[in-house]
Amino acid sequence: MKKIIITVAVIIVVLVAGIYVINIYEADSEVTKEATKVGLILNGYKDDKSWSQSHYESLTETARELNLNIICKEYVTTDNAAYEIQNLVDEGCEVIIANSDLFKSNVIKAAELYPEVYFLHASGTEYSKNLCSYFGRMYQARYLAGLAAGLQTKTGSIGYVAAMPICEVNRGINAFALGVRSVNPDAQIYVRWTDSWTGDLPAQNAAEQLLIEHDIDVITVHTDTIAPLLVAEEKGISAIGYNVDNRGEYPNAYLTAAVWDWKPFYTAKILSCLQGKFVGDNYWEGIDTGMVSLAPLSDKVGDEVSEIVEEAKQRLLTGAYDVFYGPIYDNNGTLRVAEGECMTDSAMLNEFDWYVEGVVIES
Repeated sequence: MKKIIITVAVIIVVLVAGIYVINIYEADSEVTKEATKVGLILNGYKDDKSWSQSHYESLTETARELNLNIICKEYVTTDNAAYEIQNLVDEGCEVIIANSDLFKSNVIKAAELYPEVYFLHASGTEYSKNLCSYFGRMYQARYLAGLAAGLQTKTGSIGYVAAMPICEVNRGINAFALGVRSVNPDAQIYVRWTDSWTGDLPAQNAAEQLLIEHDIDVITVHTDTIAPLLVAEEKGISAIGYNVDNRGEYPNAYLTAAVWDWKPFYTAKILSCLQGKFVGDNYWEGIDTGMVSLAPLSDKVGDEVSEIVEEAKQRLLTGAYDVFYGPIYDNNGTLRVAEGECMTDSAMLNEFDWYVEGVVIES
């Protein structure tokens, strides 16, 4: 696993990946012969076909390899997070995973109170001797999805249903738009907020409103609900999903999805806990690690589109190229990233309060 850094040579990635494979599959069986209790705190349901399911499914695969007993707490809120963490500690969990930034203060406090328990915090930023935080460069997969959307649209109008205007979401919108406009320079990306991560009705309403106001023929999402994708299925337009590959839920609309795979990270990190080799840190994993990826394109997408997307993916995998390379202008015409420059990780993580050319914020 790597810290917040872009790898510059493929050979280094391969060698490092090989080391982790050895660590995982040649692990001392002494640390896995007895079942280990692992707690999982989700802000949604484990079968929500979205963000929470991506964590639950990945951890389930890790559990089979490392002989883990998962104790899962679903639809946890900020009001009862401390209570649920306490329950997991009382039940003997040696590792506790929390999947939302909403639990940040609870996780930090619990890590201080229970130094004998390891805490893994998805989408967090803090770390200590028994706490690590981690996330993925999902903007890379969204850029690839934008290429597919830009090549697939016939109207040049693309809808984007998003939870709220925070850096993570804005980063994804901008990466998607850069992908779209790189192959379709006149296309417009219309964004409508839901002000909710998990609410089906706000997401459905946002999607329907976008379709009423614009001639949209492709829509995508950055929420933890698939409601907009079901609207696309009903209205006969194309859709690009998020979090997990739900092609079976909207087969006629489906183009692809920007998806998560937490299993390699969970397997390596939990194994390090069992071996007493845990290192607290803040990880931001790229497409080269497999934590983020673009799901296979549907047969609605032509061979030419597939080739363009694959070429862009290979460039990202080399580590010598990333999405936010200049020149990049915002939607007011201001140069934000000069030619020959690339946004720093700090800027990508903390300073996205603006949108690139082609993005239209509806609400």
